[in-house]
Amino acid sequence: RGEFPPAPPMAKVLIASVDMQCADEILTVVSMLTAQNIFFRPKEKQHQADQARAKFLQPEGDHMTLLAVYESWKRNKFAGPWCRENYIQLRSMKRAQDVRKQLLGIMDRYSLDVTSAGRNYDLIRKAITSGFFYHVAKRDPTEGYKTIVEQQPVH
Repeated sequence: RGEFPPAPPMAKVLIASVDMQCADEILTVVSMLTAQNIFFRPKEKQHQADQARAKFLQPEGDHMTLLAVYESWKRNKFAGPWCRENYIQLRSMKRAQDVRKQLLGIMDRYSLDVTSAGRNYDLIRKAITSGFFYHVAKRDPTEGYKTIVEQQPVH
């Protein structure tokens, strides 16, 4: 699977998402993670930018927020003006869209099913966790948090 994204955890997440029937959403989340810097916050309009960003925040976490941004952009026909109004970087969104198309092509080439979990965020979060399990931390009564795999303290 040498064509998958260079980071092995991302590839693991994509492959797990096929089994968990949430590959459609995971393709979007992985693409948005590679795009980086989705939101912009001009100094003279920080309050407006914060208000716009708040509309997308999902209680289930940052990954779901990125999914919500992309889905909203898609519902608005991938429009540039929509990005400006919502203080979102059009260039970053186009990059995410390109990465998503490339990943979708790879998934198709390997006949991997791309199905949607709809609003089942638990499935999506489980798929993400499958690739990033070594980042999972557990509260330690004496040292704050420690990673589960290597027992390393984290802050």
